[in-house]
Amino acid sequence: MKWPFLLMALTAGILIPVQAGINSLLGKAVGGAEAAAFISFAVGTVVLAAYLLVFRISLPLGEIVASSPWWYWTGGAFGAFFVAASVILVPKLGAGVMMSVIVAGQIAASLALDHFGVLGYPARPLDLQRAIGAALVVAGVFFVRG
Repeated sequence: MKWPFLLMALTAGILIPVQAGINSLLGKAVGGAEAAAFISFAVGTVVLAAYLLVFRISLPLGEIVASSPWWYWTGGAFGAFFVAASVILVPKLGAGVMMSVIVAGQIAASLALDHFGVLGYPARPLDLQRAIGAALVVAGVFFVRG
């Protein structure tokens, strides 16, 4: 059943604006978005390291790392951009507008990735129903914006 995964996704979605708000407050406390993003990622790294140690999960080293394409390593940079951007955007846009615009961007990118079946996503062509769903998300941005 997909319910545990849907619940996990819902929880992650709930935590994203909470994280952005906390990081924005941290940014004010430490004097900038960049420092707050760095601290956030440092704390996340420590938490993940502890998780790996507790569950005895080893990191791949050597040939696996060397043989992977360079762009496999860009996910962390995208995450850093997201965290830094959210620190900057929260006080400027508020949580609702920031998150609705982010979700609109996520939907647009996701539909394109699905349509072309790239980055490991199974190909799922864009159809009228999915296009209408994306349009409703974009319309939602204007309603949330007020």
